[in-house]
Amino acid sequence: MNMKHNLKYKFTAAALVVALLWGPSCKKVDFGRINNNPNTTTAPITSALLTNALSSIGSRTWDGGGISSLGGLYCQYFAETQYTDESRYSKTTTNWDGYYAGVMYDLQNIINYNSDPATAPVAAANGSNANQIAVAKILLQYNFWLLTDTWGDLPYTQALKGKGVIPYDPQQTIYMGMLKTLTEAVQGFDNGKGPDGDILFNGNVSKWKKFGNSLRMLIALRMSKADNANGAAEFNAARNATGGVIEDNNDNATLAYPGGSYLNPFYNYYNIIKRDDYSVATTIMDYMTSHGDLRNTIYGTSTVGFPYGLTRDLAVQFANSNINYSRLMAPSVATETSGIPVVTAAHIFLARAEAANLGWTNENVVDLYDRGIAASWSQWGIDNGSSLANYLANGDVDLGTGNKAKKIATQQWIAWYPNGWQGWSVWRKTGYPELSPAPGTSTIPRRLSYGPNEPQLNPANYTPAAAQYTGSDGTNSQFARIWWDQ
Repeated sequence: MNMKHNLKYKFTAAALVVALLWGPSCKKVDFGRINNNPNTTTAPITSALLTNALSSIGSRTWDGGGISSLGGLYCQYFAETQYTDESRYSKTTTNWDGYYAGVMYDLQNIINYNSDPATAPVAAANGSNANQIAVAKILLQYNFWLLTDTWGDLPYTQALKGKGVIPYDPQQTIYMGMLKTLTEAVQGFDNGKGPDGDILFNGNVSKWKKFGNSLRMLIALRMSKADNANGAAEFNAARNATGGVIEDNNDNATLAYPGGSYLNPFYNYYNIIKRDDYSVATTIMDYMTSHGDLRNTIYGTSTVGFPYGLTRDLAVQFANSNINYSRLMAPSVATETSGIPVVTAAHIFLARAEAANLGWTNENVVDLYDRGIAASWSQWGIDNGSSLANYLANGDVDLGTGNKAKKIATQQWIAWYPNGWQGWSVWRKTGYPELSPAPGTSTIPRRLSYGPNEPQLNPANYTPAAAQYTGSDGTNSQFARIWWDQ
């Protein structure tokens, strides 16, 4: 197992068993979050749980050795500059324990403490009970989306209920469950106070509704090859749902980092942890540069990309000869308090363009596509009209000719940067951009293998799940396709 994953993801079997057996129905002992006033009901400070959960979403957009950075390697956003095993597809042994027993447990506790008549009055000091529940449900589905798109089948319907060892659900079941829960969550907001501790929308319920509906659209669109009928129905229902969707950069879901204990993850990686293991890959950097895409000045510290998938010796040699190779994100967007985009108008316009191209809607494909690219440029502070016009007129970009599906997917891949999980998912579903495996390898991973804790702690449910993911590396294969990856 790679040392980076040992440091970040190794959880003890005992800790997982405790988390699963306790479940969210019991109070989690966390001395930094517990209200210990003997004259009131003992309960977590739900605003602190929310801030922590939101901060983790930002760090997992790019987390320096975790799920999203693996996805970023596999979709060739990033290149490793020293230890290159992961970009050369060594089999990872990453556990999901830190999600279930960490941030998702906290979100479930927000729901529980706002639902229980004994604790709801205390929790209401941090926002109306209904609004806190709705926000926590939306964020839980976001986390489940990340997990199922990474591993495939996993615990969902019985998760976080204190039932101990629990079964895995088929990914199709998870997808339909996420869509149903998001629908209910958006409908569950009331006219009360928005949640405290909200570093995403500062308690703005209107923006939370747009975010929830937008997530529902994106999840439905990912089903297009596996379940076209349900995908189209859910996509259109979300697009027309009360509250609307994200259509303006002012409504973007962008995490605002206040500094202090909550730092922008790129700033933290390069300036606090002081690691230098990742660069912008030549794959994406050279594509942007050769097509006049000015996002190349924002996505990295220079326009010198790092060749993807080199052996360690060749990577070190290149780094020593090209000291100006691009680190991740320009300094102007990687300060202590720089925001991290989660879902933006660009993502939604491009999703609507894909849906229109599939025949799901009657919207204008070209208009939505162009608006998506323009919104992405503007999101990063790039508003040069003539440069954007020239870019849109490029033969590889202009949607008026050629393979529309390929061009839309390629622009989605660019717009999702630096979120490697999303970029990897775009490539897996569409096959675009057309990526070449690392030199000397033959196949790019399509999922993460279940971690080593599962066969030890949940063998009865792990074994049949692992068996259905069989590839050249045996069962529990990282090269097997998940449900929607047709």
